[in-house]
Amino acid sequence: MEIRCRCGDTCIRPISEVLKDIELFYNPCNDCKTEKIKKFSPLAEQINLDEIDNNFGSCKCGKRQLDIVMSHVLKIMIDEGIKDKKANLRNACVPLVTPGYPINSVPYLSEDSLVILSNEVDNRCAEKIVKEVGEVKGVLKGDIKKTVGIKDSDSNPHVYELLAGCDLRCDIIQTPYGTLGIYKYQHEIHIEFPRVESPKIEILKEALRDYDMPTVLDCTCGPGALGIACLKAGSRKVVFNDIWNPAIETTLINLESNGFPVKLSGSEEELIASGDKFEVYSMDIRELVNCLDEKFDICIIDTFPGVDTTEFVAAAGKLGKKVVVI
Repeated sequence: MEIRCRCGDTCIRPISEVLKDIELFYNPCNDCKTEKIKKFSPLAEQINLDEIDNNFGSCKCGKRQLDIVMSHVLKIMIDEGIKDKKANLRNACVPLVTPGYPINSVPYLSEDSLVILSNEVDNRCAEKIVKEVGEVKGVLKGDIKKTVGIKDSDSNPHVYELLAGCDLRCDIIQTPYGTLGIYKYQHEIHIEFPRVESPKIEILKEALRDYDMPTVLDCTCGPGALGIACLKAGSRKVVFNDIWNPAIETTLINLESNGFPVKLSGSEEELIASGDKFEVYSMDIRELVNCLDEKFDICIIDTFPGVDTTEFVAAAGKLGKKVVVI
């Protein structure tokens, strides 16, 4: 399957290529500049806003410290009347770096390495930010407290609004079976901040420990991270499923980019795609039992925080010997 970003640019790369450069992404060079900006103090009291432009804090290596980039973003928001002059970096917006992975210091960003999320920004301001702040590749409008996606077929979906640019991001996830890169169109897929040790991966590792080459059903796969980890771990077969079509689209992207070629289905309506050792469906988990006639060793359920999983567990119990709620 040929994969290309919706924006038409080369945003999607094989994860093997991304990982070759990972240590260089956010490290400063010897000439990189920094600004001691207090995040809880008004920016206008610390820096002359008229001095902030694309050259502010820039280096010949092409990187700027995240706080400097966010100061540039906040300056534009103040200019556009979205924020007042008492605004500080802490309440400006949510920065989402790409690729995202745990680091121990403030990152230094290059071009198109940041997506920002704000509940206040408008189209005009968003377009100006993407045009004037080279590090920002996309601007989203939404509330980070509200989870993006859909719970089940009885629920209405919730998405953020992409106001400008492209919001495709990649999160780097460490697993005992190898490093994964998980792409997401962030206005459609829930935000997760990568950790050195992922709690979800730890639960999955415990579930896989008792099996040798298990069959796995990832009932609510999202962008595919847990199911792909199972493939990396040597599972004999993994079935990916999610009722949210954007999740399935990104699962296909992530299978391909992590080295698992995808063949789109041209026949069975329920089967979206398949490949060596995996299949992909898009259904309500409660209806999936009507399409699958096999008994899996492990069924994984990973829902939104606070969701009652009773019905999901009951449905998965008809398909798997062991149900793991993550």
